[in-house]
Amino acid sequence: MAYIVVGCGRVGAEVAQRLYQRGHAVAVIDQEPAAFQNLNPGFKGRLLEGDALDRPVLERAGIGEATGLAAVTNSDSLNAVVGHLARQIYQVPNVLARNYDPIRRPLFDAFGLQVVSSSSWGAQRIEELLLNGGQRVIFEAGNGEVGIYELSVPASWEGRALQELLQGLAARAAALTRAGRAQLPEPSTRLQSGDILHLGATLEGVQAVQQRLGAGESA
Repeated sequence: MAYIVVGCGRVGAEVAQRLYQRGHAVAVIDQEPAAFQNLNPGFKGRLLEGDALDRPVLERAGIGEATGLAAVTNSDSLNAVVGHLARQIYQVPNVLARNYDPIRRPLFDAFGLQVVSSSSWGAQRIEELLLNGGQRVIFEAGNGEVGIYELSVPASWEGRALQELLQGLAARAAALTRAGRAQLPEPSTRLQSGDILHLGATLEGVQAVQQRLGAGESA
């Protein structure tokens, strides 16, 4: 498959190298020739110096046949516009754009782009670790708005229904593991002490679940 990476800073160079190592054809675009020095010496993809808003540059990179494009420069405006061009003009199937400044996120949303925001994700993760140091996050979707969290059921919830724990909260049960065997629980599933719950939840949702579990311990 063929991919285009716009921007050869540290993020762009890492993305390009990872795609190349997987055997894909990769073209990298950057206005600054010195930026290509960020690439691993073993990278053998195509390097194009030029403005990614210049259609001939994009077409030389093979955008007409590209499977995906990642716009990861340090300019939010450039990333948004290049991503929009790739989707709307060239019909690239998979387009990702990097958002650096959260204030500019509405620009990406207006174009309907799939966004990776390191600032927002990093802030969300730091918040989680500060507020819930013992909480285990298995997976985070988007920019951390929803995660898969692992929680242990305390003895105080023995025999109580799962729906009682989650009712009214921004959390859904993805799996329940009991004695080493995982299952897809029903709302009526009765919990046992030591059960491991994997919940799809917002940060606020999982915090509310933890509070409810703790309230059960003190009841």
